[in-house]
Amino acid sequence: MGSPVLFLLFSLAFSFPLSSSAVIISKGTSLSVEKPDILTSPNGDFSAGFYSVGDNAYCFAIWFSNSRTVVWMANRDQPVNGKRSKLSLLNTGNLILTDANKLNVNVWATNTVSLSSVQLFLNNTGNLVLRNKEHVLWQSFDFPTDTLLPEQLFTRKTKLVSSRSQTNISSGFYELSFYNNSYLQSVYNGPNVSRTYYYYHYSLLGYYNSSTLVFNSLGNFSSYDHLTIISVDYGAVLHRRLTLDYDGNIRLYSWEEEGKTWVVSWQGTQRPCKIPGACGANSLCSYDIGSGKKCSCAPGYKMKNRSDWADGCEPEKSLGVDKQGHDHAAIGFRKFTYTELKKATKSFTEEIGRGAGGIVYKGVLFDKRVAAIKRLNEVNQGESEFLSEVSIIGRINHMNLIEMWGYCVEGKHRLLVYEYMEHGSLANNLSTKALDWEKRFKIAIGTAKGLAYLHEDCLDWILLCDVKPQNILLDSTYQPKVADFGLSKLQNRCVLKNSSFSRMRGTRGYMAPEWVFNMPITSKVDVYSYGIVVLEMVTGKSPSRNVHAINDDGEAEHKMLVTWVREKMKKAASNTSSLEEIIDPMLEGKHDMVKMKALVQVSLQCVEEDKDARPTMSQVVEMLIRQEKIESHVLLNMICTEFHS
Repeated sequence: MGSPVLFLLFSLAFSFPLSSSAVIISKGTSLSVEKPDILTSPNGDFSAGFYSVGDNAYCFAIWFSNSRTVVWMANRDQPVNGKRSKLSLLNTGNLILTDANKLNVNVWATNTVSLSSVQLFLNNTGNLVLRNKEHVLWQSFDFPTDTLLPEQLFTRKTKLVSSRSQTNISSGFYELSFYNNSYLQSVYNGPNVSRTYYYYHYSLLGYYNSSTLVFNSLGNFSSYDHLTIISVDYGAVLHRRLTLDYDGNIRLYSWEEEGKTWVVSWQGTQRPCKIPGACGANSLCSYDIGSGKKCSCAPGYKMKNRSDWADGCEPEKSLGVDKQGHDHAAIGFRKFTYTELKKATKSFTEEIGRGAGGIVYKGVLFDKRVAAIKRLNEVNQGESEFLSEVSIIGRINHMNLIEMWGYCVEGKHRLLVYEYMEHGSLANNLSTKALDWEKRFKIAIGTAKGLAYLHEDCLDWILLCDVKPQNILLDSTYQPKVADFGLSKLQNRCVLKNSSFSRMRGTRGYMAPEWVFNMPITSKVDVYSYGIVVLEMVTGKSPSRNVHAINDDGEAEHKMLVTWVREKMKKAASNTSSLEEIIDPMLEGKHDMVKMKALVQVSLQCVEEDKDARPTMSQVVEMLIRQEKIESHVLLNMICTEFHS
């Protein structure tokens, strides 16, 4: 039946059906890199074998037969030699990949064991399966690289990792995985920077144990909770693949038979310049719908690697002391001169905000970006201490955290350059009719996500220490972004229990009891302040002033905001009062009472006197998302009921 090294089986050898396989290898046989030994799916759509990735370098891979587009690799970061390397199915049931140059070392293995007969085959979905008579021992669908195929489940236990570049298939800087078992997040893991840059909407992807994403050849995305999204070419039976591309964007591709090419039918974000590392450090990114993303170097810099923008730009000449722990390439943002920022702000004329830390001005940078430039009050820090702290801030990126673009440190001048928020602060908007109920609920969730990231997911443990409406900014779509976390307390996660502060921090009305009673300061102080902010959003009442209320005897009283809300909730539970009484009159009765009640309950947990009774910010996110998910299900059921009736 041919070579003793390769055993091709076209008939049934086991009691279980193998009709999905056209080429099979069994125990004691191998696939050699030197021979065109290829596994082929029965329908011919997919092939598996050794794939050339460079000069005398091969990876064992699966690819679309029509375009040789790779969808999976066993050894993407450790190619094997082009001579005498092989993939072998041992008599023990273990599938191993060996390199002739690395004796007694397995480059890759499934680490499977089976005493009974075992076979390896490639099925029609592109899944490489190793199984015995009883069950599947291993399958490639459980270990994706940068691509998902139709019917391949993406779960809490899997992740996608991009390739390094268009020409380099090794593991790149971007990852896609489930965050906290509830929704997808994209993470940039650069050489010196780690940033979460996008959360994909949870309700499309399930929640908790149902956190599973799958799509089919028609272009239908669905999760185990039956919520779906549709690709632009939905309905056509096409070859499709979902790939986390080298630029950090996730895209659904459809095969266009007429043009023999892959076309994008859906993508995660339409703003590729927002993805960290889009053009590398010290570079500028612009986007045009017609021509796509364009990278260029900032003035005084040149492209570091002519074949890869991911390496960014480097100075055309030495920067001397500036180049000497603060390398711009390492922190992903730049140093501005005082003259530049003075010109950008027209000599600091347009003030857009102020606080204890300094005054914020609107400015336009040399590259036409509108910026918020904060001129700090007199800073006692030395230059090296200031730069060390700012460098950490510059590495933080999250869709619900304000993005820092740079800084200035010259003599006594200390300035920070941020992205500009079109709708200003939450504080400014609460006194207007701009924030309807849905916007307020979204702001509550987004703010919680930003704080959760600061507390648990960024490189350094960061407390804002001053959560208040003035420090929650709103962009053009009223997406919230937490600001002024810049010069807050930075702590190593290992010393949480021993954290100490030299002075009280925060704003009256929003401060946790720990500050007053000189208790240990933890992330729960931010949780408390967040709870106060949410109560203010619901009621429209400031926590810094007592609430004017009428008691049961008809007498006027003045109570603290938290006390007043707690009492109203208790009375509502006993049907002696209505929750409508605590709703901000600015909403004019237009709100979701069930969702509002849930939001108040969460916020009251956040403002418990005992810090240990308060939830973490990630738990707050889970609770609010759970409530929104319930509302989505209710709405979907209503729509379905109305449709069928």
